[in-house]
Amino acid sequence: MQTQEVAIKSSVKVFMKSDSEMLDEVMVVAYGTAKKSSFTGSASTIDNKKLQSRPITNVSKGLEGQATGLLTTSGTGQPGESASVVIRGYGSINASQNPLYVVDGIPYDGTLSSINPSDIESMTVLKDASAGALYGARGANGVVMITTKKGKEGKTQVTWRSTVGWSSRALKEYDMVGQKDYVQLTYEGLRNGFAFTNGYAWADAEAAARNSLSGTLGGEQYNPFKNYTWSNIIDPTTGTVRADATSAWDERWMDALQKDNAFRHEHQLSLTGGTEKTKYMFSLGYLNEDGILVTTGFQRYSARANINSEVTDWFSANLNTSLTHSVSNYSQYTGSSQSNVWYSAQFVSPLFPVYIKDAQGNNALGEDGRPQLDYGESGRPGSYSDYNPLGGLLDDKSSVKNDVAGLRTGLTFGSDKDDFGVLKGLKLAINFGMDYRQASQMNYMNMYHGNQAAAGGLLSKYSTRMQSYTFNQLLMWNRSFGLHNFDVMAGHEFYAYQYEYLKAAKTNLVDGILELRPGTTLSDADSYTDKYRIESWLGRFNYNYDEKYYFSASLRTDGSSRFYKDNRWGTFWSVGGNWRISKEAFMEDISWINNLSFKVSYGQQGNDDILKISGGVYTSDYYLWQSLYDLGWANSNQIGGLVSTLENKNVSWEKSGNFNIGVEASFFDNRLSINAEYYNKKTTDMLLNYPMATSTGFSGYNANVGDMRNSGFEFEIKGTPVKTNNFTWNVTWMGSTVKNKVLKLTGETPEIIDGIYSIKEGLPINTFYMAKAAGVDPATGAQLYWVYDTDDEGNMINERISSDYEKAAKSKYYLGSRIPDLYGSIGTDLSWRGVDLSILTTYSIGGKVYDGLYSASMNNMYYNNAWNEHALRRWQKPGDVTDVPRIEIAGKSTTNDRFLVDASYFAIKNITLGYTLPKAWMQKAKLGSVRVFGSIDNLALFTHLQGMNPQYNFSGETSYSYSPNKTWSLGVEINF
Repeated sequence: MQTQEVAIKSSVKVFMKSDSEMLDEVMVVAYGTAKKSSFTGSASTIDNKKLQSRPITNVSKGLEGQATGLLTTSGTGQPGESASVVIRGYGSINASQNPLYVVDGIPYDGTLSSINPSDIESMTVLKDASAGALYGARGANGVVMITTKKGKEGKTQVTWRSTVGWSSRALKEYDMVGQKDYVQLTYEGLRNGFAFTNGYAWADAEAAARNSLSGTLGGEQYNPFKNYTWSNIIDPTTGTVRADATSAWDERWMDALQKDNAFRHEHQLSLTGGTEKTKYMFSLGYLNEDGILVTTGFQRYSARANINSEVTDWFSANLNTSLTHSVSNYSQYTGSSQSNVWYSAQFVSPLFPVYIKDAQGNNALGEDGRPQLDYGESGRPGSYSDYNPLGGLLDDKSSVKNDVAGLRTGLTFGSDKDDFGVLKGLKLAINFGMDYRQASQMNYMNMYHGNQAAAGGLLSKYSTRMQSYTFNQLLMWNRSFGLHNFDVMAGHEFYAYQYEYLKAAKTNLVDGILELRPGTTLSDADSYTDKYRIESWLGRFNYNYDEKYYFSASLRTDGSSRFYKDNRWGTFWSVGGNWRISKEAFMEDISWINNLSFKVSYGQQGNDDILKISGGVYTSDYYLWQSLYDLGWANSNQIGGLVSTLENKNVSWEKSGNFNIGVEASFFDNRLSINAEYYNKKTTDMLLNYPMATSTGFSGYNANVGDMRNSGFEFEIKGTPVKTNNFTWNVTWMGSTVKNKVLKLTGETPEIIDGIYSIKEGLPINTFYMAKAAGVDPATGAQLYWVYDTDDEGNMINERISSDYEKAAKSKYYLGSRIPDLYGSIGTDLSWRGVDLSILTTYSIGGKVYDGLYSASMNNMYYNNAWNEHALRRWQKPGDVTDVPRIEIAGKSTTNDRFLVDASYFAIKNITLGYTLPKAWMQKAKLGSVRVFGSIDNLALFTHLQGMNPQYNFSGETSYSYSPNKTWSLGVEINF
């Protein structure tokens, strides 16, 4: 077999090589590297070309569609925000689902937005126990290994890369009704309320509805139809808005808040080079990305230095250092809050103007000659009085400033020489890594309008500091004796983490001064410090015979400060094997099979990253076994506290047993390759709240009582349909499945109900649990539901259809989950005479999403909310057959599956077209190479329902949040 040094490359390129080159591909794995041919675990590699083809700000968003078994959510379009990542299903109910990120061999605690994607050489996703067990408790949900670029021997090479781009909303907005239809629906809602709820005769209900229009719609000042008043805009003979009603204004709120071409530019300068003994890489980066929502954006300044030096024949030193400063400006609120501009702008009445209007319906200008925002001082009804979503962005301010200093240092010394005097093939590596982050945050709500106007404005300031360090010492031995090859490692590791939090807030502010001192009323003050420690002993044993039969085993023992001293230590392990069948003698004559291997592994991992809810946000619980106390911040008279969590010294690790079996094969001179795997992961001893008698004053305490299983198949098929001297076409298809089942909860509580979700034994996690719609009553237009009674044992009996919403609220059904049946990606790339084209698409089949945005736009319970165009299909008279019930202001209903929709989607994630200028031109210009390129990111998303984002989160419920962005980019990369 030919031996050579091989750079880490994506598997998209690997199948183009000869058999020996393909099998010698090197992957970054836990505490080292491994040849692809020798690896017994499950892993996927992603090279920097896949990352740099997209204008991504956060490396987590570059993972989508690049590896099997990896499910990502796009989150929101807020610049700099991270995507959520789950590897091979949901690992726990109350513990973190996030994978461990490791940068240059050291676990990373910084923000992912602080890593410049242009500095990354490759990423490796470790998915099973054989691949990740050496990371112990922290690797239970999989590991993402990030390797940054290093220097290379040779003269200094300077690379300049610049991109400019323009972003706009990627998702088409929901189609909402216009002003006339809005008035018509409001009138019908009032009329139906008087008729069906209050029992008015139909004619009396119509008259009462006409008389109520003015108060409901906001008075004549918000009547855009200047040729009619609210009292006579409805034709009493037809019950409809008069056809000749003419609007003096018609403004779209989302158009006022969003930019069609938010500008983005990024620049990177790097220097690489070195001698035989010392190699270096230096880089500087700058990114400025405007958000599509006005006043939002993200800036990042980054610098990195990687130096590798062989000081002597037996001693080498490596220094990896990165510094980052970032500033993020964002909108403050989420959910159905008036101050959440994404909610209020989408659902504010189309009658309410963005700007104050004069008598003719034109914008009224202020003293500065500019239009004046309409805050509704003149009497908007409902929650939109004294509030303007655009004003909320312009008048309020919210920003996070992160000063991040990440230090990576590594010292390695050892020798393969006999004269080292200890043992041939023995090496010692000492690694130290530190993360440090200082962040400040400010939230300001103005004193004139909105939620805090009555309090004279609100200013909140936060300061946080995080520092962590990892220190390990690894002893490695690598030797061959004939056909027997050994690779052994043993080591010790210590990890420490500390997080400090400080907050203060005041009201009754002084206009124009964004400092706390002038405020007169202290409204909040808080501080705390979290500390966390892990000490570990670890070892690995790899053996292969004739590079044909491979065996691996790993062991790690972790001691975690989260547990009581008697339960602090957990031992995690894995074993695996790989049989390269293609190297057997009986395969020598089968020339069309280039490689065939079979691998299997099993291991146990642990998880101690249990979450708690603090201020509506899930955070890590560092004090699992201890009693916790709530202490009010305003203890001005005397100190007081309330026990919030009872201690349980028996709390211990959540454990996962991971089984993996797979086959890898390549055919026809590596023009076709297939990788298929099956996994089965059972999580036991999940930490849940064990119920207690209510007489104790507590709902329960933490206990290891739950079990859950995730299993599924993964496949990756790569092909090269065309390959000539000048033209190459590659295609990759990835697919994954996951089946989730909750096996056991507490014996006392076999089901946990949380809003529209149920966690129940025998069902997937977060199964939708709600009423089941049964259509619309043609006679009355009432929403119909499936309802049932239960016998003494809780069994369903007497199932029937009814319009009784209260009975429906008690007759809930299990209606599936967010988990798809199949998800993955399809990618292709072509190259011809310097021209390269790549296309990445992603897909998901099956699963369900509760579209909260759609539900809010079709809700009968509120007035002065905009209506979805689907409301035009509503029931209007007896005999109408439709799926939309009658409109009824303040009508009664219950959450049901009418808004539970298919979560399947197909997305065109990226198209990149590039051209590398001919070498002859470069020689004349005395340049190394020049490549120009253009790309479109998030080009299109095809879903069951317009406006819906099925990739928003893992729970399966859409929310009122920042829309994902579509970005057009142009760039150039020059090597000097």
